[in-house]
Amino acid sequence: MRRHVPVVLAALLCAPASPAAAQRLYRFELGGSGGYNMFSDKLELASAFGAGFRLGYWFLPQYSLEADLGFASPTTNTPLKKSVSSSTFGIWALDNFRLGLTNTAFIKAGFGHTSFGQCPSVSIPGSGPCGSTGVVQAGAGARIAISPKLFMRYEVTVNRSLKGLAFSNASLQAGLSMMLGSKPLVDTDGDGVYDIYDKCPNTPLGALVDKHGCPTDQDGDGVPDGLDRCPNTPEGATVDAAGCPMDSDGDGVLDGIDQCPNTPKGALVDATGCPQDSDGDGVPDGIDRCPLTPHGAVVDSLGCPIDSDADGVPDGLDKCPDTPPGTRVDASGCPLGPGLAPEDTLANELRWTLPGTVWELRGSVLAQDALPILDSVAVTMEASPTTVAEVDGYAQDRLIPADNTKLSKRRAEVVRDYLVSKGVAANRITATGRGSLSPIVTDTTETARTINRRVEIRVTRSP
Repeated sequence: MRRHVPVVLAALLCAPASPAAAQRLYRFELGGSGGYNMFSDKLELASAFGAGFRLGYWFLPQYSLEADLGFASPTTNTPLKKSVSSSTFGIWALDNFRLGLTNTAFIKAGFGHTSFGQCPSVSIPGSGPCGSTGVVQAGAGARIAISPKLFMRYEVTVNRSLKGLAFSNASLQAGLSMMLGSKPLVDTDGDGVYDIYDKCPNTPLGALVDKHGCPTDQDGDGVPDGLDRCPNTPEGATVDAAGCPMDSDGDGVLDGIDQCPNTPKGALVDATGCPQDSDGDGVPDGIDRCPLTPHGAVVDSLGCPIDSDADGVPDGLDKCPDTPPGTRVDASGCPLGPGLAPEDTLANELRWTLPGTVWELRGSVLAQDALPILDSVAVTMEASPTTVAEVDGYAQDRLIPADNTKLSKRRAEVVRDYLVSKGVAANRITATGRGSLSPIVTDTTETARTINRRVEIRVTRSP
């Protein structure tokens, strides 16, 4: 094939853009073109201008089929300078690519049939080719919009013979294409999927959609991705309009997962959102100021044992609930018989707890709520003169370990001093600071730290 400087296709794409404002769905393409045809040297034909016609059908927005017929009358480049009629009929498959809203580029391939006039009964050397042959074809080009339905079309094609003399031809073409049956592609809900393909046409603005135009919802909470401000919501959780989980009772377990949705404020809960009650007194941990209440004791709303007759034995465990004031009682709360010493009837061990709520943050001043508990301890120890008390203080106030230990010791000493003021001998009480050791619950929240910030009192018989 003769050497020609090809027209650079990119330069042809510099035509003015169309004023059309939206992409369109095409159905039929009818067009004509003029072209410059270049023939293989083996055919002994000079390059020549020609014309062509095409009809195409778009069966999908990106893909189309078309048939074309091209004509040219090149002359031989031999001394005879004979004119040869050339025609090519082709069937093509096109892959079309959008360039902005209106323009398109394409690549195409197919098969065709090329003819070079009628062959004479006697061959004359230098008279050029004759007859016909099948060809395989390929090409690329672009459509530049003049209006929504009218385009300038530029392309370059090559073909290769399938039998007989092996040759390759090429052509550069420019022309017009009219899009028949064309209509705008509309995206009413603005989700990027055109209405004719959108299976969910009323998608909320801003929602992410799949290829069918339906909103995606990765966490399955009913709020589409793109609008969901909390896109990793646990399965089963109830969410608000923004897709964020709700926790109506503020217990840290989300609505929808929370099996006890009306937990009192401050109560500690398990993984299902139900309150925990370590001592089984009916007052949830976190609210219970006396979390080590003996089983069976009657407690107040704060979870602390009630002792109506002030004999040191809590109601519920007290078998003689109306003991006169000052009467010495046994472990069951009944008056001691003749010859019985209080220590003979005392339970092996009694425990009380001053919860973190009775202490100021980083302070060691007793709140009034602590005094009924300490009065009960004092009455018990006075009723049994051979008992001793171990007072252990704990601190969880975000201090360094040494400071936590000092603070917990001061609190234990305050409790000791109060019991001494109620008549218990100082040598019967030991006060120890345990710092942040032995937490009741994991120390990650203010509620947990309040529970761990406590003073425990253990009363036993002296050795």
